[in-house]
Amino acid sequence: MLFLIVVAVTVVVTRDLLKATMLFAIYSLTIAGLFATLDAGDVALTEAAVGAGISTVLILAVLALVPRYEHRRAGHSLPALAIVTLTGAALVYASFDLPAFGNAGNPIHQHLGAYFIEQTYSDIGIPNLVAAVLASYRSIDTMGEAVVILTAGIVVYALLAPPPRHRQRRDGGDS
Repeated sequence: MLFLIVVAVTVVVTRDLLKATMLFAIYSLTIAGLFATLDAGDVALTEAAVGAGISTVLILAVLALVPRYEHRRAGHSLPALAIVTLTGAALVYASFDLPAFGNAGNPIHQHLGAYFIEQTYSDIGIPNLVAAVLASYRSIDTMGEAVVILTAGIVVYALLAPPPRHRQRRDGGDS
């Protein structure tokens, strides 16, 4: 966690956008490793692929279109720092209300987990528990995620696509 904080602070203070991009990739890979350590393999793979892979490539593509070094304006840092600090403090405060990590008595372990393990095959008929949950119980959520990814892809394509060329008209008398 200390390494993540150091990388995040370094990203904020650097003016070299290429350096910041590489630090974002390092941050993302470190978070992916943390997710893997917490036995969240699917989240770790997604973070590594999207966070470190696709996002880094897209940011590098944008860097080809803009200057490499950031020119900061005076006076914008203090309000942003205040907002980030307040948001972080609110999240830390809210985290005190969470149940203890890994406690077998947590509500998620008492109701839903047992139901999914026992009933998924008889409800859906798919032997793979994860695939069954994603394809059936969470199908609307999965479809929503797919729509978000599709929308993001269209926006990225629109931003990075070359501008349309205007064809010159030939006046042949046809209207």
